[in-house]
Amino acid sequence: MGREVRLSHLDALFGELDYPIAPGAAAAEFDDVTLRLADGEENLGELVADLPDDQYQSSGEMMADLHNTLPRGAVGEPFQSEGDG
Repeated sequence: MGREVRLSHLDALFGELDYPIAPGAAAAEFDDVTLRLADGEENLGELVADLPDDQYQSSGEMMADLHNTLPRGAVGEPFQSEGDG
């Protein structure tokens, strides 16, 4: 059964990986994860596989690139909270 996670909870999931890690290896870890976004859902493995760097040294680096590749609507309206604290 697949896992489901909100964008606001990705830090914990990315923190489970051993760094440094290539996007392909991280994608394999997340191929069963559905990422819930403000405007729908995406497969996290597919999103991570398309990240631009060849290797990530930390979860923060990977998270920053993921946020930079998501469309604006995926993260919600500017200055709005997901409401899940």
